[in-house]
Amino acid sequence: MFILKRQDVEIYSIQHPKKDQQVPVLRYQTQNFRLISVFSAAQEEEAKALWRDLTDNRGKACVLLEEPERYSVWGKIRLEQLEESVAPTAGELPACSVQASLLLLQAVYLDIEDMLGARQVAAFRKELFEAFRQHQLPQANLPEAIEQLLVVNPLALVQVPNWQEHQLQGLLQALHRIGKQHFGNANFVERAMESLQELPHQDREAFLKWLKRSQLAERWH
Repeated sequence: MFILKRQDVEIYSIQHPKKDQQVPVLRYQTQNFRLISVFSAAQEEEAKALWRDLTDNRGKACVLLEEPERYSVWGKIRLEQLEESVAPTAGELPACSVQASLLLLQAVYLDIEDMLGARQVAAFRKELFEAFRQHQLPQANLPEAIEQLLVVNPLALVQVPNWQEHQLQGLLQALHRIGKQHFGNANFVERAMESLQELPHQDREAFLKWLKRSQLAERWH
């Protein structure tokens, strides 16, 4: 549809109708757009490929925002239909599943740091970065972005990463494999699962239900 510059648009946030979080909205002229995906400045081709796929192949009304440090793709919405627009699409998981997975990730990371020391932590981070790269997780394709996900409270994220179910499954499979490799057994799983107590009860139950019916059930239980 359009390739726009930052000075062409207004970006603001509105309250999610069901959750205690803000939803970023881009306004161009009289139209509103919701954030779909963010790319680094070096990922111009990937950003344009997603934008073209959505507009040319899927018939979506989208804009590509070009900024000095990043590219972002936004999809058109009607604000009165925001509640429907923030519901997960096919293959996309609710935000609580991503938040829960990040809690598990941080718990394993801290466990390795506390119990195994700096050398093992460095190796874990390297292997983790490779897992993120392999599974092509949006908004986590640079080391500094992954560093943020290791330390920022997932429940305080303004924009929870928009990951597909197969991507999240791949990440959790890799996390289990890497954790078992470092600890020599799977005892770390029980300690990591305790971190899910930070989630609201309803979100925790929804994530555990998804986990139980997935191929991850034997690893994370």
